[in-house]
Amino acid sequence: MSDALPLTSHLEELRKRLMIAAGAWLVAFLGCYSIAEQLFERVSEPVRQVLPEGSSLVFISATEPFFTLLKVAALAGLVLAFPIIIWQVWGFIAPGLYANEKKLAIPFVFFSSLCFGTGTYFGFTLVFPMVFSFLVAYGTGVGGVNAMLSMGAYLTLAMRLLIAFGLVFELPIIIFFLARMGIVDHKWLAKNRKLALLVAFVIGAVLTPPDVFSQASIALPFIILYEVGIIVARLFGKKKSAEEDEEADETLPAEETH
Repeated sequence: MSDALPLTSHLEELRKRLMIAAGAWLVAFLGCYSIAEQLFERVSEPVRQVLPEGSSLVFISATEPFFTLLKVAALAGLVLAFPIIIWQVWGFIAPGLYANEKKLAIPFVFFSSLCFGTGTYFGFTLVFPMVFSFLVAYGTGVGGVNAMLSMGAYLTLAMRLLIAFGLVFELPIIIFFLARMGIVDHKWLAKNRKLALLVAFVIGAVLTPPDVFSQASIALPFIILYEVGIIVARLFGKKKSAEEDEEADETLPAEETH
């Protein structure tokens, strides 16, 4: 029974943190739903600006506008509630950290929220106009085809891209904590640049439309932020002792030690 108690306590703590995070999202969602139409107009602006003259977004089912506004309110609520959600994540993992690492709570919440917000802003303001301009121009170039985009389908793609950009911009924060815990260091990260490049384009292929331009719009920021993460790991990573460094050097192949 004594072994089961800690697990029960962890599960109870997890349930409490999830309820607080979900409650924060719900409150933010309800607030955003009151201005959902205005939010959708703002979110759909990049595609509406590149539609041919006489074309507009349409809905193809009676319930599509209703569910589209629900989704846009949910997305806006997630962005607003993100600091509280990430604070709950920190509160759950903090008991397993050292005292000096627990002091990073406020910087963690601040920079995680900043990176997520920066990622969504970057995607919306810089990438969306180029991606949708390319996609609409390509589609209207097909003979006999008119642009009549579904509002629901557009929002689904836009939400996926915005969340993808927000998560990709969290990469330096993730690397920071992995380096602080000694799981990775700047040498390991630098040595695995080719693997990171492959991962970047795989993520781009999974999260974006099936064209090289859209995939590169995710992959290139990932690669740049990976390089930023190497610098972060060098500056803030866990310092190894001299003995650990010697052991690491001894494990390298002979040609790498020259």
